[in-house]
Amino acid sequence: MLNRAVRWRLSYAATVVLLVPSWVRVTGESLQYKLISREVVERRLNRYRGDNQQRETTLKQLFADAGCDPEHLSEQPVKGSKLPNVLCTLPGSSEKVIIVGAHFDRAPQGEGVVDNWSGASLLPSLLQAVNAEPRTHTYIFIGFTDEEQGEVGSRFYVQQMTEKQVAATDAMVNMDTLGLASTEVWGSHSDIRLVDALEYIAKKLNLPVRAVDVEQVGTTDAEQFAKRKIPRITIHSLTQDAWNARILHTSKDKISAMRLDDYYQTYCLLAAYIAFLDRVAGVPPANATQP
Repeated sequence: MLNRAVRWRLSYAATVVLLVPSWVRVTGESLQYKLISREVVERRLNRYRGDNQQRETTLKQLFADAGCDPEHLSEQPVKGSKLPNVLCTLPGSSEKVIIVGAHFDRAPQGEGVVDNWSGASLLPSLLQAVNAEPRTHTYIFIGFTDEEQGEVGSRFYVQQMTEKQVAATDAMVNMDTLGLASTEVWGSHSDIRLVDALEYIAKKLNLPVRAVDVEQVGTTDAEQFAKRKIPRITIHSLTQDAWNARILHTSKDKISAMRLDDYYQTYCLLAAYIAFLDRVAGVPPANATQP
């Protein structure tokens, strides 16, 4: 996450208590997805070591280990970067698309666990969450390169999208800087319907989520998608305490800074959330005016 040493504002929504079932029921139907164990999630988190090139290689291997076959696992060369974006495509029954992304690169200071291996290493686990059941949307899981250099990877990805691809993309879910606290959403820079869906699932699971707006801290990959009017949401955990502690882009960015209970809760919520989006993303509101 790009950041600046300036003041910022926080906005909080209600917090609820943890209760995590593996399967949930929503809108009278069974919402099915597969939760990966905490042991596996943390094992993937612990593979943060190395420079950006090593992290790109590791992420590609994690995708393969999670079941992304060579036909659907690819590297996208990025103009202006030495490293590619890493993509795993999970085909659905329609041409509609949901993108789930996180940058894998790190700042020179610290180990870059929070920012942002915490997001990148969840991509394979979220892939497994929705791969267990048939789906309507095609999911594209993307590890972006060079976010710390100005969102180079996400900017390139968005710029090369055709108008048809833009129109087909119903949602972009971005993960950046997780595990410092319970799940948070950048509400002021997220599509309201995507936020509503997240809050709905959080209430069903009795999991915590709150809005923490960080527009004066910096920016993140989801903003590139907003430029082409693709609905986007950014999930993070950057509290006032974490900002005051100056964890990001410093030697304090290491695994000991993370609250692993909160991190796994965020994974559980996002696994259900992206499965739920397959039903509701792109569906007009009930009161929408018909042409």
